[in-house]
Amino acid sequence: MASTSICIYGAGALGGAIAVKLASRLGDNATVSVVARGAHLEAIQKNGLSLHEADADKPINVRITATDDPTTLPPQDLIITGLKGHQLGPAAEGMATLLKGNTRVVMVLNGIPWWYFHRDTQSGHAELQFDELDPDGKLWRLIGPERVIGCVAMQGAEVVNPGEIRLSNKGRFVLGEPSGEMSTDLESIAGLFAEADLNVSTTPRIRDEIWNKLTGNAAFNPISALTRALMTDIMADPALFDMVGKIMNEVRAVGSALGAKFSITIEERLQQSRHIGPVRTSMLQDLLAGKALEIVPLVGMVVALGRTAKVPTPVSEVVLALVTQLDKENQRGG
Repeated sequence: MASTSICIYGAGALGGAIAVKLASRLGDNATVSVVARGAHLEAIQKNGLSLHEADADKPINVRITATDDPTTLPPQDLIITGLKGHQLGPAAEGMATLLKGNTRVVMVLNGIPWWYFHRDTQSGHAELQFDELDPDGKLWRLIGPERVIGCVAMQGAEVVNPGEIRLSNKGRFVLGEPSGEMSTDLESIAGLFAEADLNVSTTPRIRDEIWNKLTGNAAFNPISALTRALMTDIMADPALFDMVGKIMNEVRAVGSALGAKFSITIEERLQQSRHIGPVRTSMLQDLLAGKALEIVPLVGMVVALGRTAKVPTPVSEVVLALVTQLDKENQRGG
């Protein structure tokens, strides 16, 4: 059996964790490389990439091909993106150099992805594109939505030091074709994830999973950034808890109008959130690190799609305005 070439494009917290699992578990069945940058890249090149799994006694360390120049890598059988939504457009040209005719691209993304409406039969808006998710249609043109396999990750991860990642839970991953087909590509990629000891399932309705996760992300991420609060702090504050519930209801109304089905009630979702523990959301992690915030896919698209579906989102609009201004000040160092 030929070795499968896999590149994790964006080996930060989640992408790096996936890279370690694949490289340490698949052995000669896969050739795994990563695209990273800065101090994180330097540490990986010097000392390898380390992963502290939840409840594990010692970290897993792998020596792995790592670069910030994708043109130094050969074309890949599979690309897995660990980039946030606003980082994808600038990476499109580099990613395109890794594509072969049959390369699939697993997009691990929070919020509404750029390919969301490709072959969508639920919403009545098939092939609709949003410039704020994909400026100038670069991803649609250079990568192509037909290559995409959607991935929703329920996995807490953080880069605790350059080259060192820590997971806060066992986590799980849900994969799905935008078309809803249960394709052979989908099953084989899910097989690789399973072989790498990643808790994975497949679905014909990946958009439902996107909205189910977004119900929490659209509320907790911006509120945590605005307040610097941990998840436990948000859940313990009556006013913040009330705001979370209002945002969740708006997200659910927009998703439902676009054909999404929700697996649990808002009350059940809030109850689940009480057990997450004192963790920092990804947006709070980025804020504290002085990085640009992932606003458009998580908050901006709730508002934009609310307008598309004629569903009011007043609380989300206020939160969007506040967190957008916060991001500007943070980028200025204010």
